[in-house]
Amino acid sequence: MFLIVAKYLIPKGYRGMAVYPFILIKYYKDQVNVIFLNHEKIHLRQQLEMLILPFFIWYILEFFIRFIQYKNRDLAYRNISFEREAYENETNLTYLKKRSFFQFLKYIKLK
Repeated sequence: MFLIVAKYLIPKGYRGMAVYPFILIKYYKDQVNVIFLNHEKIHLRQQLEMLILPFFIWYILEFFIRFIQYKNRDLAYRNISFEREAYENETNLTYLKKRSFFQFLKYIKLK
C-alpha cells in the first residue's frame, strides 16, 4: 500500500479513494486516521481479489443500478456492496485479518 496526498485527484465531496496499490487522500490529517485508512484498505483487498479492473467495472455498474433505484447519488454510492462492506467494518481494525474471499457479496441488496 502506498499512501499519497493528492488533493486535486479526489472527486468533490470525497476524502479519499483506493486504486490498487495506492490510497489517495485529500487531507494530510487523514494519514493518521486509522478508521478512514481501514475503510480504504478494505477496498484495496476487494480490488485485489477481483483482479482490479473487474472491481471497477462492477463498482460503476452497481453505482448506476443503485442510482436508478434510489434516484440519489449519495444513496447510490452508500448502497454499493463494496461500500456497504467497507463502512460496516471500517471500525473493526482486525477485520482484514479474518475476512474471507468475496465477502462483499454478502452486502448486495436485492431490493
